[in-house]
Amino acid sequence: MHHLKSGINLAVAIVLTITLSTSYGDDDKAFSPLNQIMDHQLNSDIAELVNTYKDIHSHPELSHHEQRTSEILASELRKAGYKVTERVGKYPDGSQAFGVVAILENGPGPRLLLRADMDALPIIEETGVSYASHVKSTNAAGQEVGVMHACGHDVHVTTMIGTARALAANRSSWHGTLMLIGQPSEETLDGAKAMLADHLYERFGTPDMVIMLHDTNTLAAGTVSVSSGNTAAAVTSIDVTMRGVGGHGARPHATIDPVVMAGEFIVQLQTIVSRQQDPLDPAVVTIGDIRGGTKRNIIPDEVKMELTTRAYSDKAMKIIIDGVKRTAQGVALSAGVPEDRQPIVTVLKEESGPALFNDPALSNRVKSELAIALGASNVSVEPPIMGSEDFGNFGLPDRQIPVVMFRLGAMDPAKFAAAQKAGKPLPGPHTSHFEPTPELTLRTGVTAMTSVAVSLLQL
Repeated sequence: MHHLKSGINLAVAIVLTITLSTSYGDDDKAFSPLNQIMDHQLNSDIAELVNTYKDIHSHPELSHHEQRTSEILASELRKAGYKVTERVGKYPDGSQAFGVVAILENGPGPRLLLRADMDALPIIEETGVSYASHVKSTNAAGQEVGVMHACGHDVHVTTMIGTARALAANRSSWHGTLMLIGQPSEETLDGAKAMLADHLYERFGTPDMVIMLHDTNTLAAGTVSVSSGNTAAAVTSIDVTMRGVGGHGARPHATIDPVVMAGEFIVQLQTIVSRQQDPLDPAVVTIGDIRGGTKRNIIPDEVKMELTTRAYSDKAMKIIIDGVKRTAQGVALSAGVPEDRQPIVTVLKEESGPALFNDPALSNRVKSELAIALGASNVSVEPPIMGSEDFGNFGLPDRQIPVVMFRLGAMDPAKFAAAQKAGKPLPGPHTSHFEPTPELTLRTGVTAMTSVAVSLLQL
């Protein structure tokens, strides 16, 4: 298969590289006549791409609701000459997702899937930029929330648009089939599953390789990083309801207080990782949402908590899940909760996903091409993270298809350098102040993804 070839024809790779502007050092990048053509094309496109990015950023949509974003992506890919199918993806409740699939065939050769996720997060934006989101929406719990592209999926979508244009305009440089995916619902971890459940590969072909990029606050714009092997952790979502016996706040002795039980549960939960889990096998347990009660002088009947867990090994994940159940039951037992009011622990399979494993051979190919395209000094290797991605689902069980995610620097270089000097990181994904610098981030993303795609799509 094409993805198992270990060598890259460097002469071909050099000719096909797209260059950046002189926003950072060019001393170790390759040049060619085609470089200049492609660089000119990107220079012509970049203002429009930045405007598209700002528009998408200003109009974020929560998971399962990416209608406008998917329509923008589909429209741009059609204009670039791709055959586009919308509303690909089916959730367990039977509802249709907003997935986008775009195909561009260019003779015999490998089939390469490039993926960009589209959904935003329930966060009130506080960046202060002129194109900040002021969108409000209602979450699954019925609460009004702000909506923000706080994980950079607006960067991913816009980068895909630029990459799609560059590849369509330079078909003489590559051979095979491009399969571009606009994926919904990454943040709820069910978007990739929904697209696969809607027979993605049966309908559009099974790829030989799958590639994505993800922007980050740990790198300056103009730079990227690639890892090999374990890259992002597996995730399991768990809901826990501590049930007690409610009553008047002035008569706690006549109640079994679930708020107190929830507090004890939270404290004891910390010992799962610190005392039950092998410290050489990383794991995380976090409670991100707690809800209970309606008034200060009413002890509620129950408190609900939403947990996320992270691990790389199946063994570690089992220890966590078993520990959560055992801890909840133990707290209830010590509080004297009656049999019919025992805690409810629900493992949400639809909001869980496998660890992301970057195929080593494909990672080496991607890293080599990025070094040629961007300059070796702008390509680094970062360690695995405990963040999670549902991207690994596209590789199918048992890693049948090699996948690689590389990280795209998104921080203003001057601000990043100052933050590094001060020893204080810039705000990262899933925070209200996450602020990618648009032009250089997009320019680097399009250059990187297009160069990688061209290098992989060779006979």
